[in-house]
Amino acid sequence: MSKLLSIVIPAYNEATFIESVLEKVTASLKKNHLDSEIIIVDDASKDDTLVRVEHFKAMHPDVSLQVLASAPNRGKGFVIRKGIELATADYVLVQDADFEYDPNDYPLLLEPVLKGMADVVYGSRFSGGNPHRILFFWHSIGNKFLTTLSNMFTNLNLTDMETGYKLFKREVLQPIRLRENRFGFEPEVTAKIARVPGIRIYEVGISYYGRTYAEGKKINWRDGVKAIYCILKYNLWAR
Repeated sequence: MSKLLSIVIPAYNEATFIESVLEKVTASLKKNHLDSEIIIVDDASKDDTLVRVEHFKAMHPDVSLQVLASAPNRGKGFVIRKGIELATADYVLVQDADFEYDPNDYPLLLEPVLKGMADVVYGSRFSGGNPHRILFFWHSIGNKFLTTLSNMFTNLNLTDMETGYKLFKREVLQPIRLRENRFGFEPEVTAKIARVPGIRIYEVGISYYGRTYAEGKKINWRDGVKAIYCILKYNLWAR
């Protein structure tokens, strides 16, 4: 019998946070009695990320934890793909290796699929009454622009296409051929999921504790430009 949830964690230079994040993830899984596996794919980190992951694994032998070291550095989208390939549970969720997203929201994301209503669930940072950190005005405008542009092509009414919390039925996600290596994963997977016949996509409000660049945030304006290109590419040119 397969597990319920595969949690894919892409990691790059997250030595500061990775053990604390794993503690929080496993605490949520235990509290909510979720039979899960954790898959960490390290994107050629230059710090002690892998050392700290192996330390956590040694200290928690009861946790189902796979670790894949990928080299050379290729980007978040590439290591997410590798994690998806390894997933064996009924549902797949991407969890960033920092504190921006809260593992205590797992039950919110799972509820629509466990009720048999959804195949895919997006966790929106811009809807619902959950707390979210106040940070950059132009980032929020950029996110809303990208979501609107994506919606125009996919005919979805998402409020947060760029969210890092997306939950998929494994049988729906694994057959999709994904190509993007960096942050283009979000618009690409949205464009391709939207074309799956009969797909049922839900959105739930989640908490969001965004971090600043000084705290390790990696995405920048160039990734926003690439996201526009990916929206056009995967909705118009590479169908």
